[in-house]
Amino acid sequence: MAAGQGKRMHSRLPKVLHPLAGRPLVAHVLDAARSLSPVALCLVVGHGGDAVRKALAADDLAFVTQDPPRGTGDAVRVALTALGDDAVTVVANGDCPLIPAATFAAIGARAAAGHLALLTAKVSDPAGLGRILRDPAGNVRAIVEERDANRAERAVGEIYTGVLAAPTALLRRWVAALKDDNAQREFYLTDIVAMAVADGVTVEGHVAADERDILGVNDRAQLAAIERIVQARQADLLLASGTWIADPARIDVRGPLTCGRDVRIDVGCVFEGTVTLGDDVSVGAHCVLKNVGVGAGTQIAPFSHLEDAAIGANCRIGPYARLRPGAALADDVHIGNFVEVKQSSVGVGSKANHLAYIGDATIGRNVNVGAGTITCNYDGANKFRTVIEDDAFIGSDTQLVAPVTVGRGATLGAGTTLTRDAPPDTLTVSRVKQLSIPGWQRPRKQPKPQG
Repeated sequence: MAAGQGKRMHSRLPKVLHPLAGRPLVAHVLDAARSLSPVALCLVVGHGGDAVRKALAADDLAFVTQDPPRGTGDAVRVALTALGDDAVTVVANGDCPLIPAATFAAIGARAAAGHLALLTAKVSDPAGLGRILRDPAGNVRAIVEERDANRAERAVGEIYTGVLAAPTALLRRWVAALKDDNAQREFYLTDIVAMAVADGVTVEGHVAADERDILGVNDRAQLAAIERIVQARQADLLLASGTWIADPARIDVRGPLTCGRDVRIDVGCVFEGTVTLGDDVSVGAHCVLKNVGVGAGTQIAPFSHLEDAAIGANCRIGPYARLRPGAALADDVHIGNFVEVKQSSVGVGSKANHLAYIGDATIGRNVNVGAGTITCNYDGANKFRTVIEDDAFIGSDTQLVAPVTVGRGATLGAGTTLTRDAPPDTLTVSRVKQLSIPGWQRPRKQPKPQG
């Protein structure tokens, strides 16, 4: 169910699309459901439904609209219009992203046995939540809201999470019989518990293994708290697999992160999209890596930003380096401080160690790019390519005005502005004649008038 407006988020974005670990909240719920290979998957939308459909569109996902929103029971009624009766239905909330697939499977199995299965939790503070009341045999006999509970019932620490499973045919019958004779004029899904008991159907309560699993998001503070739970769990998995993390509380993983042996990750690093780190890779403090593959033995110094880039083995990156989309570094490449690379390939053993911009370029093997060098790849309308062949040496403060080629083994003198191809194995220099003007006086500031 993902039809709620989420007013307490104070956002134009539908609540279930707010990001958690780099993905929409509800995507985590859908992932858990998909891992069970369901016969059908249906998402109930309402507020912001068009945005939800656009963000989550998939061949295996059906969308139904609850308009107007009239409670959880009505949401399930709408969803059942897209489902057949030949299976069980598991009902989950789109803003509760931590429930494991195994938990959904467990309550689904009880429903397959003909029971109504409720996911419950034993919590330290049940205030404001519906309490689970059990009979002497341990089966659920009722869910009582706190406002309707007596003192003994309020003392119960087991609560209903909003997640349940039932044979679809029974669920359809019960939902059709729901009444909206309450102050909110809504159809409450919890009312089907009494119907199941009246029909002689066993109502089982499956207790969540971890109280945190059932946490939901109603405001930004809760979203931030759940983010830290997700990040802590991901850090624990990385640590268990042998990755060295300087501080598990200061890492953010917002997509699949695969680490080889003896990978080291310092504090404050962010990993987005799909990131792969080979054996012995070191990532310095406060780096951001997005959709990046890094070869074995490469060291990334602090404060470097890498996006949509491929990096070979034994490279040295940073500090303060930026690899933009399309950057492809071969093995043993050095990209130093304040160097930016975009849509360029850099060959084995080549170096750009200081203050350079490499854009739309093809750089061969063992090339040295001096400090202050830039490829002038854009004329204001079109982009052009620079080619630097193997063993070339580019002097400091050089501008390569594309399209231009620097031949194999060529040397460009410092301060050169290259507008034509530089021949191989040749020194090419372009400099304005140096002048010294005797007697020249530097202008001085005129004193300000007094008074």
